[in-house]
Amino acid sequence: MKRVLTTCTYCGVGCGFYLVSNDEGQLVGVEASREHPVAQGQLCVKGWNAFQFVQHPDRLKQPLIRRNGQLSPAFWDESMKTIAGRLKEIQRKHGNDSIAFFASAKTSNEENYLMMKLARAVFKTNNVDHCARLCHASTVVGLAQMFGSGAMTNSISCVEQADCILVIGSNTTEQHPLIGSRIVKAVRKGAKLIVADNRKIRLARLAGLHIRHRNGTDVALLNSMMNVIIREGLENKEFIADRTEKYEEFRKVVEKYPPEKGASICGVTAEEIVQAARIYAQAKNAMIVYSMGITQHTHGVDNVRSCGNLAMLTGNYGRPGVGVNPLRGQNNVQGACDMGALPNVFSGYQAVTDAAIRQKFEKAWGVEGLPDTPGLAVTTALDAAAEGKLKALYIMGENPMMSDPDQNHVRKALENLEFLAVQDIFETPTTQLAHVVLPATSWAEKDGTFTSTERRVQRIRTAIEPVGESRPDWRILCDVAMLAGYGGMKYDSPKEILDEVASVTPSYGGITFERIGQFGLQWPCPNKEHAGTPILHVGKFTRGKGVFAAVDYRPSVELPDDEYPYVLSTGRIYFHYHTGTMTRRSKLLDREERFPFVEVNENDARRLKIRDRQWVCVSTRRGEVKAQARVADVVPPGVLFMPFHFEEGAANVLTINALDPEAKIPEFKVCAAAIRSTP
Repeated sequence: MKRVLTTCTYCGVGCGFYLVSNDEGQLVGVEASREHPVAQGQLCVKGWNAFQFVQHPDRLKQPLIRRNGQLSPAFWDESMKTIAGRLKEIQRKHGNDSIAFFASAKTSNEENYLMMKLARAVFKTNNVDHCARLCHASTVVGLAQMFGSGAMTNSISCVEQADCILVIGSNTTEQHPLIGSRIVKAVRKGAKLIVADNRKIRLARLAGLHIRHRNGTDVALLNSMMNVIIREGLENKEFIADRTEKYEEFRKVVEKYPPEKGASICGVTAEEIVQAARIYAQAKNAMIVYSMGITQHTHGVDNVRSCGNLAMLTGNYGRPGVGVNPLRGQNNVQGACDMGALPNVFSGYQAVTDAAIRQKFEKAWGVEGLPDTPGLAVTTALDAAAEGKLKALYIMGENPMMSDPDQNHVRKALENLEFLAVQDIFETPTTQLAHVVLPATSWAEKDGTFTSTERRVQRIRTAIEPVGESRPDWRILCDVAMLAGYGGMKYDSPKEILDEVASVTPSYGGITFERIGQFGLQWPCPNKEHAGTPILHVGKFTRGKGVFAAVDYRPSVELPDDEYPYVLSTGRIYFHYHTGTMTRRSKLLDREERFPFVEVNENDARRLKIRDRQWVCVSTRRGEVKAQARVADVVPPGVLFMPFHFEEGAANVLTINALDPEAKIPEFKVCAAAIRSTP
């Protein structure tokens, strides 16, 4: 047996394990690394089964080109020349910004850097983005404005050092299980746990206080908690005076949210809000953990700011066991952001509007005239395509036909393009609309790095030979650049690409393959003598002083009415991941959850005469889908919850394409819906 140390390809926790293969080059299993600082010999059910999809018969094994309306097998040379040629043709005909590029949170840092470089250096557009727009764009915007960094402030190891943990908008034990297990350990050692989530998630069973506030009312809840803290003199006055600014503007807004007002907005009791405020503020070390239940709203940035405000108000920054800790959903969504796969920044969050920064990258890349205007986000790019303004799209490892809101709108956008190229490891609803499809290797067939939710940059290593004719994404991108006439993307290995990243990215300046070793380095790591940074904002914030944000509550865009009387929320479940392309090709995981379902409160089900496991129809103003009813008290009356993993019952047919005005993130967590029995 051959054992190769690598990093998990699922959520952003970044567990390390060994991929095990036999003499025939077949992956046969996984062994957890006992020495790994995060995994510590443990894995979740997806981690233990992470090898199963890699050599599945459904893998894309050769390029495909659309001929006479059908995707047909093709040679690599023809496919690559078609992509480069069509993109250059559309660029000449319609201008640089008629093309957009979607990078991927599932590919490596090096590949995301190259996709960003391809867009900017070769095609001279800032129209580059990735699925962080759909999950943590609110975090990147909100925390960066307040503190100078939009990343998790602490390390995963800090969880067990907290005296109080506020989990809000995060189903941690199901979506980030190895972090969830640390929360469980902290509670067993005496930490107080507050869970703010209207679903009865598993973690709520351990909570000393479970607040079931209405979807989309997080700002009102947190403002009311902070009102109590200030009113009772529980704020950290010294920290506020020494390390923050704009406190008075913030305080005046919070004064408008006494607990009674917050309770009426949130649908909870004032006593619950007061209790939560006291528990959090009186703890020596209080930590906030949040995820997409906070970010995926039209006021997602305000939700994030409110979390930042609460931690600043109580001085919970810059030491173990505290901080604001957004949990990244995918294996490399943090890294894709770090690499500049965003429309407004180069790698390391260096603004495209800064002339000195542009000159630095022009010199490094050997080009002139890098664009200085922020480009289109994933969501706005699809709007532009639907309107006929965007003509071509190059997608690497993303599946917007499953992951983006209002799928009918997405289909219209993609079908309206003059040219769509997609590279992936499986055929997806998105590849079915492409003009050219390229077979990429999975993470098990290439080298590179991922960056986890705690900013830990770790290696992935080649465990098996590529399946079929598939090629690593980084090689594909380099070949496209060369065929498009650019000679500045010639590399022999991902190691060389990471060295270039380090040369232009201050936070990655000291990170190399050699220094990463077995267990990684946490950025910022500015030079090769630096040991990495487990905790941000020690002594001072990255930007100097933290900025309080005066944030008022705004309701969600689409609330229930007589025609659509329920609130629909979407998310993930324990056994499946994202759009299901990998987990639904893993036998054990697919066996556990095989069908789309919708959670319905038992009182609503009784009134509607819906039985458990009965097939029902869920509808919104965008469309309707069929799913199995799961009748229980997991969701409160008036609320429906659906996972979005199932193509045959795709929740994102239903969701609304309403965006946060700053982060351009969709409101996946709230829209008006109806439910009825099916014949």
